Amino acid sequence: MTSPEARAAAEHAARASYGHLVALLAASTGDLALAEDALSAAFEQALLSWSAGGVPANPEGWLLTVARNRQRDTWKSAAHRTALPLEEAGSEGGPAMAALDELDVDAIGDRRLELLFTCAHPAIDPSIRTPLMLQAVLGFDAARIAAAFAVPPAAMAQRLVRAKKRIKAARIPFTVPGRDAMPARLPAVLEAIYGCYALSFADAREVRGESAGEDLAGEALYLAVTLAALLRTEPEAWGLAALITLSQARAPARGGPFVPLEEQDTSLWDARLIAEGGAHLLRASAGGATGRFQLEAAIQAVHCDRARTGRTDWPALRTLYTALVATAPSLGSRVALAAVIGRTESPAAGLSALDALGEGEGPAGASAVERFQPYLATRAELLARDGRRREAAAAFAAAVAATPQPAVREYLVRRAAGLT
Repeated sequence: MTSPEARAAAEHAARASYGHLVALLAASTGDLALAEDALSAAFEQALLSWSAGGVPANPEGWLLTVARNRQRDTWKSAAHRTALPLEEAGSEGGPAMAALDELDVDAIGDRRLELLFTCAHPAIDPSIRTPLMLQAVLGFDAARIAAAFAVPPAAMAQRLVRAKKRIKAARIPFTVPGRDAMPARLPAVLEAIYGCYALSFADAREVRGESAGEDLAGEALYLAVTLAALLRTEPEAWGLAALITLSQARAPARGGPFVPLEEQDTSLWDARLIAEGGAHLLRASAGGATGRFQLEAAIQAVHCDRARTGRTDWPALRTLYTALVATAPSLGSRVALAAVIGRTESPAAGLSALDALGEGEGPAGASAVERFQPYLATRAELLARDGRRREAAAAFAAAVAATPQPAVREYLVRRAAGLT
């Protein structure tokens, strides 16, 4: 029987160290699937061993050792050895086993960034690079990734398996690439780190456990700042570091009931992180070209500046969102721009901007817009501000139906009730 202490320790290790351990296990072998299988077996054994004998002082080192032994067992198996070239198999698992023997489980190095760039190798299909990083390095399961990318779970799982086989077959090295290869790989790495942060608070409690959102947000922040420091002068890397740092500065105000950003108590925000995020943004701006992450970070900086000035600079936000739509015209950025237009001009002008989003897209495009939760919530808010209470109540009901987060649903229900 599994003890509560063993389960809690295993869950914490999974949240905090999954990608770290997978990266270590796969780096010397190139076999992501084997690394994941071995680590999964180690977690299963941990639940039994830790329940019987207590949680070890170094759970991550214990897991690495057990997973490493499981890899050894696989390499030694007759079936696996006959499937490998003779020079790889060897008598005791080949060079991969020797490399693992050199690991110090009490001083585990962090090789997640190497694994991120490995998953972004040109030999990997561009469409699967970010999902692969989210699973192999950041620990999301195929079903959660499939939902985020609007792909059937079975199809996503199959594509992930193919990508892992490709890494092994092509013998892609686990290294951070040189400057010449960086431009081709960096965008997917940045997207994966940002995806980790975005998913960390989207529905973390339902998917990963009570403290999962905080753990993943911290991991994304660590990876973003580490990557930016590693690349030194890459503007978008520093832009991402600034974006996550400034967003995370407001995390203390996100506990409990949902409160819109412009209504949050700024005294709860982390002044140290705001200052760090501003410094990262300055380093990004020194790099010359302005990209999506820098613009999104600048937007966050404007919001955070309310802690100093006591007001939101809506005209500045409109300028920045206009630039963001021109640079990265996503549906989310266009909805946000419409919301800001509703603040800087009038609710009616914002509604007109929203209505224009589905034009020219055809029935399928219009339908996709009308299912987009931020669109529905923004439309409801603008209708309420425009005094169209009956239409606003119906729009809030549609937004509630499209909202997965309980706290946000409760806020929208209260907002609708205030119209009656």
